[in-house]
Amino acid sequence: MKLLLSLLVVSTLPQLAELQVFPTSAPQTAVAELVKGVPWIFSGESVRLKCSVPGNVSAEWRYRWFKGGEELQESEYFVLWKARPQQSGKYYCQGLRTTWISTQHTLHSLPIEIEVDSGWAILQAPPLPMLVGETMTLTCRVRDNPSLTEVILYKDGVELQRQPGPELSVTNLTLQNHGSYWCRASWNIFQYNCSVFSPAEVLTEPMLEIVPNDPLIHEDRMLLVCKVQLNAREPVPHIHYYFYQDGLSLGPASSQDRVAVLRDSGRYWCKASVPTLGLKRLSEPVAYGQVTGEHSEHMTNQKRIVVRQSPFRMRHNADQWRQFS
Repeated sequence: MKLLLSLLVVSTLPQLAELQVFPTSAPQTAVAELVKGVPWIFSGESVRLKCSVPGNVSAEWRYRWFKGGEELQESEYFVLWKARPQQSGKYYCQGLRTTWISTQHTLHSLPIEIEVDSGWAILQAPPLPMLVGETMTLTCRVRDNPSLTEVILYKDGVELQRQPGPELSVTNLTLQNHGSYWCRASWNIFQYNCSVFSPAEVLTEPMLEIVPNDPLIHEDRMLLVCKVQLNAREPVPHIHYYFYQDGLSLGPASSQDRVAVLRDSGRYWCKASVPTLGLKRLSEPVAYGQVTGEHSEHMTNQKRIVVRQSPFRMRHNADQWRQFS
């Protein structure tokens, strides 16, 4: 436990003092909460976050907001206004106040993950993992909220149910309900019928592996391997692979999941694309050798936040950018 040392004068006589030791309280933790909007939004929509320190309503706290390791601003509220896909990420805050002794800092809050989707449909799931026996209510959201005529819910590529509205329910959950869910929404514009799919976990997020000393390639080269899984029925569509270094393409698309490149420092990642299904996914960056801050910032601007999933809670994104095409 941290200790605060304080001198307490016990007599008016000079040079008479008693040293007392007072224990300090444990560091407090800030709380970040979403007060307007939802964690998964379309690009162009907005969300509002609030930071607070529990039990200190009257205290004069100031608040700092962060995304990753970057400090964003100092304010009680943080607003993502007309959000862009690049602003997807984990946001957290910290409280601080200045006293006559020092400046006190709280511990960082738990992060709130915001996903900004550039597509046309989102299948929204409950905010927490579901339990066996509960009812899971899913909402098939479509950009600009058209009046839907039909919504179809799919699980692992198989039609599960149809509804005239956006809400779909799966009752009495069991372990067999674990899987990948997505929806198809339809509506009419004048005399035309429009349909869109929410992104599905048909294509898993790629993982790039760097093999610096492969005995089958030249000693001044290293091997990049893009590992991905395509969950599709026969005939399985072809996957196209792309490889990148620090924002630059290392060559045209290939049907091979690996490529030999010159051994060089930088951040590498790969993209898997299934043109027949309209799916694209980017891997997380992998650093090799000494990497400068410019590389890191560039990757932050290019990388799309993708799938997060837990039992009975499927949130699927597809990379619909025109970059790296």
